[in-house]
Amino acid sequence: MSIISKMLKKKQKQRKNDNYRQKLDPSDPGELLIHRAYQENLARIKEELGNSSDLVSKEIKIGNIHGAIVFIEGLTESKVISNFILESVMQTGEIPLGVDYYQYMLDKTVALGSTKTITNWNDLYDSLLNGDTIIFLEGYNKAISGGTAGGEKRAVSEPSQQLSIRGPRDSFTEMLRTNTALIRRRIKSPNLWTESMKIGTVTQTDIAIMYIKGIADDKIIQEVKKRLNRINMDTVLDSGYIEQLIEEQTYTSFPTTYHSERPDVVSSQLLEGRIAIVADGSPFVLTVPAIFIQFFQAPDDYYSRFDLSSALRLLRIIAFFIALVGPSLYIAGTTFHQEMIPTTLAIAIAAQRENVPFPAFFEAMIMEVTFEILREAGLRLPKSVGQAVSIVGALVIGQAAVQAGIVSPVMVIVVSITAIANFSTPVYAMAVSARLLRFVLMVLASFVGFFGIMVGLMIMVIHLCSLRSFGVPYMEPLAPFSRKNLQDVFIRYPLWAMKNRPMHISEGNMVRTGEHQKPGPPTQSNKDTSQSKKGNQQ
Repeated sequence: MSIISKMLKKKQKQRKNDNYRQKLDPSDPGELLIHRAYQENLARIKEELGNSSDLVSKEIKIGNIHGAIVFIEGLTESKVISNFILESVMQTGEIPLGVDYYQYMLDKTVALGSTKTITNWNDLYDSLLNGDTIIFLEGYNKAISGGTAGGEKRAVSEPSQQLSIRGPRDSFTEMLRTNTALIRRRIKSPNLWTESMKIGTVTQTDIAIMYIKGIADDKIIQEVKKRLNRINMDTVLDSGYIEQLIEEQTYTSFPTTYHSERPDVVSSQLLEGRIAIVADGSPFVLTVPAIFIQFFQAPDDYYSRFDLSSALRLLRIIAFFIALVGPSLYIAGTTFHQEMIPTTLAIAIAAQRENVPFPAFFEAMIMEVTFEILREAGLRLPKSVGQAVSIVGALVIGQAAVQAGIVSPVMVIVVSITAIANFSTPVYAMAVSARLLRFVLMVLASFVGFFGIMVGLMIMVIHLCSLRSFGVPYMEPLAPFSRKNLQDVFIRYPLWAMKNRPMHISEGNMVRTGEHQKPGPPTQSNKDTSQSKKGNQQ
């Protein structure tokens, strides 16, 4: 008896697996058609979903015909189902004879804005798992799908990472249509096209590709679609999965795709000719192609005057260089090149390091690793105590290490300045790259001093020049050099002077600023007009 039961269970399990594989890759179209008996359809849905507790089914009667509605609790808006489906069904009287019941139900009973007819199980599962309500009618081998997606979702809030002093205060959420709507509110143009697809054989994650037709390069658009369609894995839970699967170079610490949580940043990049990739369930939107200098452009750069924005951008680039080579310069100077340090400062550093038992390299590694641990602990702890632990921990450990003679006070200053400079990079991904490469340069400096630092920087520059993002050189417009595209690199030109879009990204409509946009005093004709109006008033 036990052998027979085991065989039956194995056969039932095999049937479920076959149905699931069939749903993903159908081979027999006849098996995918919806049955005419609604009870058979309900039984199949319950079996396929394992009698899940969040699957809600309710039998209904419309006039003189029976049917059923099915939806998943939590993915749907319960008020919409009650007010526009159940209430409409209850108020429907006898259906006149000779009328197609299904069409009558679709046209006059279901009071929803978006309804569609489903004839196969693949579309039915897609609609059901997207939050739609399925309506079966007895005697029809098709079903009605009503748009009732909803449920609990996070409201639009302020950005948590890419903060700005002046500018919009909204950020993306985990809802796909909310994110696309935030972009459309800023770009009210029919040329803003949105194309949808699903990625992930199990998760079936909804993806939206957004670009401005006539501005974005068609070749880059096709390349984006090609790489997204090439993804073949069961799990895609966030845009970070997509970022790792579409980048051109895997073995690099520099990000070759840009991600942002700000709708205004994504909108401005779309207007430059880039393509946005929006993933359902992720509050970060990817934009491609990405270039190196793009990661140092903050949102405030375009909401403030050009002179202030240019100065702050130069400051960020200098801070990035300090975060990259700060400790390695200290190691090289104190170990190999003492003659390059002023005599008074060299004597002071030597006096402070007199009781330190470790070389400068190990001293720097101890402090850097300690600060990295504190930084990660501050990120993982609750917000109420995370910042306090980071600040207090750094002060207490730094002071205790100096008093114990493990490190010198100068090393604490160097590591602190390096850590602060690292926070000035607007994009976290680029800041992490500097943190990783800092340790490589420290190792090179401990062996051959400044020569090792220069070799490391040269290799880094060569590597940067070899990178490409969807066919666009990563160091554009510096390598290859383009004088016309230097309007928004180290310094930002005034808005009236930035007449053209980046040539290496956009094609077609290159003009974004009209003629005679430079502000200035009123012309002579305007003065004469104002004086004549003043005379007429007198």
